[in-house]
Amino acid sequence: MKEKITKKICWIDGYWILNEEIKLSPNDRGLNLSDGIFETILILQNQPQLLTAHLNRWSDSAKQLGMKSPPEETWLIPLINEAINRMPLSKGFGALRLNWSRGDNNNRGINLSTKKTTTKDHKFWLELNEYHPSFNTITTMISRHERRNAHSKLSQYKTFGYLQSIQARYESNLAGYDDALLLSTNGEIACGTTANLLIRRNNEWLTPRVESGCLPGIMRKRGLDAGLFKEATISPKPKNNDQWLLINSLNCHSITRVNNIFLSEYKEAKTLWQSLIVQ
Repeated sequence: MKEKITKKICWIDGYWILNEEIKLSPNDRGLNLSDGIFETILILQNQPQLLTAHLNRWSDSAKQLGMKSPPEETWLIPLINEAINRMPLSKGFGALRLNWSRGDNNNRGINLSTKKTTTKDHKFWLELNEYHPSFNTITTMISRHERRNAHSKLSQYKTFGYLQSIQARYESNLAGYDDALLLSTNGEIACGTTANLLIRRNNEWLTPRVESGCLPGIMRKRGLDAGLFKEATISPKPKNNDQWLLINSLNCHSITRVNNIFLSEYKEAKTLWQSLIVQ
């Protein structure tokens, strides 16, 4: 499941640079402890999609994790527009990533300072990638080694710590599959490595409940708020006539295989995704 990325640009500390030129302090907690949060936002026709929803989740994540509030929408919009102007996007498609690190770790170890911190103690940087959404079918396996922690608050937030997803994806690729699905520590299916799971069953759209430890994705929330999706406890074994999909803000893929079980393709994956991404 390869994603096409051809060009990148970054803003950090007031400067526009190429992504490979980014320099972070070796003391940065985001760099050496994965102590940070981010949002990935689709750029469509040179406009950020669902920006407010992403920024609301970003701000709430910071609050729940004891971080200072990240930059606000009014400050970000001119910066995002400048990024798009500096790097013309093919057909207006791009992937914007907003990063918010807790900043320098002045002492060795993982302890957070009990002293009062300010926004200036944190580190923000923006990345814009030229990107083209993909809607191809994929095959998946259920990871044998990695499980989402149903009881960890970190499962609810989009943090820098993606090693579990990386390992699960790598495990699936070595076995000849495109991606992995992750079970929850409570035994139910939770999500994919970078996307939420949708299941079309008996003319209903089901998605794993948040108690499974799945990330409450923006597209998932859009479907739930619109009454299109319903949360459910999902068994890892597909039922007859199920159609399974993985969806996030950048893509939607119909799953044609889960382990050794073959599934029929949901041919309207792109249409479903488009109906949720349009504000």
